[in-house]
Amino acid sequence: MSPLLWIILIIVVLVIAIYITAYNGLQRAKIYTEESWSQIDVQLKRRNDLIPNLVETVKGYAKHESETFEKVVQLRNQLTQIPADNHEETLKVSNEITDSLKTIFALSENYPDLKANQNFLKLQEELTNTENKIAYSRQLYNSSAAQYDQRLLTFPSNIVAKIHGFKKVDYLETPQEEKEVPKVKF
Repeated sequence: MSPLLWIILIIVVLVIAIYITAYNGLQRAKIYTEESWSQIDVQLKRRNDLIPNLVETVKGYAKHESETFEKVVQLRNQLTQIPADNHEETLKVSNEITDSLKTIFALSENYPDLKANQNFLKLQEELTNTENKIAYSRQLYNSSAAQYDQRLLTFPSNIVAKIHGFKKVDYLETPQEEKEVPKVKF
C-alpha cells in the first residue's frame, strides 16, 4: 500500500470518527434537554396532585372564596388536557396556577383559623417546595437547551445537525408581567 493511500485512509477514518462523535453528542444533548423538560412535567404533576387537598382544606374556612377555588381547579384540569409537546401552553397555564395559588395562600391572612390549620400549613409548605423545584427544573431545562443549541451552531456538529434535521429548542422565558416591578403604595 502506498503512503498516499494510507493518508487517504487515515483522513477517511478521522472524518468518520468526527462525524460519529458529533452525531452522538447531538443525540446526548437532545436527550438531556428532553429529560430536563420531563423534570418540569413531574413537578407540575406533583403540584396538580396537591391542589385538590389544598382546595378542600381551604374551602371549609373560606366558603365565599369559591371563585378562586374554581379557577384553580379549572386551570388544573386545563393543564392535564394540554398535549405533552406543547411546552408553551403548558407553561402559560402553569404560571396562571402559580398566581392563583398565591391568592389562596394570601387568603390565610384573612382567616386566622386557617392560618393555624396544620394540614393547610403542611400543604402550603409542600406546594412552596414544589414551586421551588419547578423553578429549578426550568433553570435546568434552559441550561440543557443552551448546551444543545450550542452544539447545533458550532462546527463540525452543525453540519451533522443539518444533515439529520436537528432543530433548535426554545428557552423557557419569564412572562413579561412577572418581570415588571410591583407598584408599592405607602
